Amino acid sequence: MKTKEHIEVLLAHIANGDEKVQYDADAIIATYQKHDHGHQSIAVKILSVVGGILASLAFIGFLFLVGLYDSEVGLFFLGAVSIAGSALLSRKADKIIMDTLCVSFFIIGFVLLGVGLDKMQVNANIIFTVFIGIAFCSLVFVQTYILSFVALLIVNGSILTLILSNRQYNLVSLYVAVMALLMAWLFLKEASIITSNKALSRLYNPLRTGLVFSFLAGLVLVGKNGLVHAYFSYSWLCSVVIIAAIVYVVFQLFAILNITKMQHKILISVFTVLVLLPTLSSPAISGAILIILLSFLINDKTGFVLGVLAFIYFISQYYYDLNITLLTKSILLFSSGILFIVIYLFTHIKLGTNEKN
Repeated sequence: MKTKEHIEVLLAHIANGDEKVQYDADAIIATYQKHDHGHQSIAVKILSVVGGILASLAFIGFLFLVGLYDSEVGLFFLGAVSIAGSALLSRKADKIIMDTLCVSFFIIGFVLLGVGLDKMQVNANIIFTVFIGIAFCSLVFVQTYILSFVALLIVNGSILTLILSNRQYNLVSLYVAVMALLMAWLFLKEASIITSNKALSRLYNPLRTGLVFSFLAGLVLVGKNGLVHAYFSYSWLCSVVIIAAIVYVVFQLFAILNITKMQHKILISVFTVLVLLPTLSSPAISGAILIILLSFLINDKTGFVLGVLAFIYFISQYYYDLNITLLTKSILLFSSGILFIVIYLFTHIKLGTNEKN
């Protein structure tokens, strides 16, 4: 529903149904238009975040030029005030320019707070733990799209920084596995989460987008050969978790594709596992596939595009890192291309058949 006319058509369809439903058409249209007035596309919101980051960097540079860097107390105080002020202002703002301003001061606050604590010789682990706590509290308190999205990125970014700074590289695979399960649960429970209460319904969209970006950050670390040195057993375990999640999502897609026969379900599930087995050593590829399937399931175009782009990148990276001849690489790519074309044709035919029925 994008216009008043679409809403009226839907209400007319409900009115002509077998069951009589009472509703206030004027109130429904007014509520939708009020919601749509302050709505911005995901592209505008991402641009707002990027603009906030650039503005923050410029302002931080100015503060250091005027000598604020020499006062750790000033850095700490100004950082705390910036975070608190941006959180309070964000709850009152509903314009994109105000969102950008809030994001700018939110990021500035964390940078200044971190530098201030570092100059006070506070341990880095404590600093990033404080970041996690403040960002999580901001996430719960603010409940606006852009600031909640940034707060979630700060939480997960701080977790990854703690893992990497302490050289616990095996925990990166554990992080990716946990993020895969959280993301799958959030996508699959969309209806129940949104309808449970107003706070969760407001947080759902930024949480979903933030989890996708956080999951992708972990996949980049495990997808680049030699970037982090983890034992193969941890990568294998991570891949098993992601593949299990993919198989579960495939089962959820059977209803959409109108696949009802048990033998077909079993064959497709076995085929899915066999196709994904070569990705055991590269959980990034199966992770990108998981994003694509989840986004397709709930019709999330942003996640779907991100998943496709990530899949292309991780396939290319995996292809580049292979220690085999160019001819063998070409054969593998050709076979994979044929396989995905067949899968596309199968799903396209099934979806077309469902629409006719």
